[in-house]
Amino acid sequence: MKPKSKVLIIAGSDSSGGAGIQADIKTVTALGSYAMTAITAVTSQNTTGVNSIVSIPPKEIFKQITFTCKDIRPSAIKIGMLHSSSVIKSVIKALNVVNVKKIILDPVMVAKGGAKLINAQAIKTLKSKLIKKTFLITPNIPEAEVLTNMKIKNADDMISAAHILIKLGAKNVLIKGGHLKSNTMQDVLVNKKNIKIFKNKKIKTKNTHGTGCTLSSAIATFLSCGKLLNKSCELGIKYVNEAIGSNLKIGKGHGPINHLNTVSIKKNFR
Repeated sequence: MKPKSKVLIIAGSDSSGGAGIQADIKTVTALGSYAMTAITAVTSQNTTGVNSIVSIPPKEIFKQITFTCKDIRPSAIKIGMLHSSSVIKSVIKALNVVNVKKIILDPVMVAKGGAKLINAQAIKTLKSKLIKKTFLITPNIPEAEVLTNMKIKNADDMISAAHILIKLGAKNVLIKGGHLKSNTMQDVLVNKKNIKIFKNKKIKTKNTHGTGCTLSSAIATFLSCGKLLNKSCELGIKYVNEAIGSNLKIGKGHGPINHLNTVSIKKNFR
């Protein structure tokens, strides 16, 4: 098969391959599109936690984005880990140059093992400057709580938090409900006109490393292929749930999900 579209990923690297740039590339590829990257940081991590984080200079991040897009124009852009205010400002500057409409922001703040991936000043810059640049923002509940300064205990709270993010300039907000204590997963999509709740059975497993990165990249891929937002979110959630359901057992901690769940190789290589 040939790629259906092109997606630029702006995010940090995960050396264990379960989250970050590595999960993003696997997702975009598994769903039939072509992935490009701009790396914001290099982490040393495995399924038990993060050992170190090395920042990429903001000027280099700007160059990765603009030079890549000058040659290969993306149909959509997915943004993940942005750990400092200077990095966020550099990304915004690059976005102004490349001028792509479909921008999906996953506001990554904490790794699955608990390591903090963004500082307080960066969160302020993200809220005041970056959110309004995006087509969709996809926080989980802890991230939405940080961004809105409110406690989220149920679906109604998720909707209220989404409206706060819309007042900050977000066009569309998908708050992921995996952190709620419930047997049913509720992911809430909100904009100024509509509210859509995606309900699915919660899969009990500790192997959920990279689910947020994967979902935002899946949605970006479906959007890049021309699907509408509701359908892109529905298909992205389905892809992630099936990848979680495979229940890979890789590593000793919070293991990755199965990005290859959609792939079947029909050719025999000799």
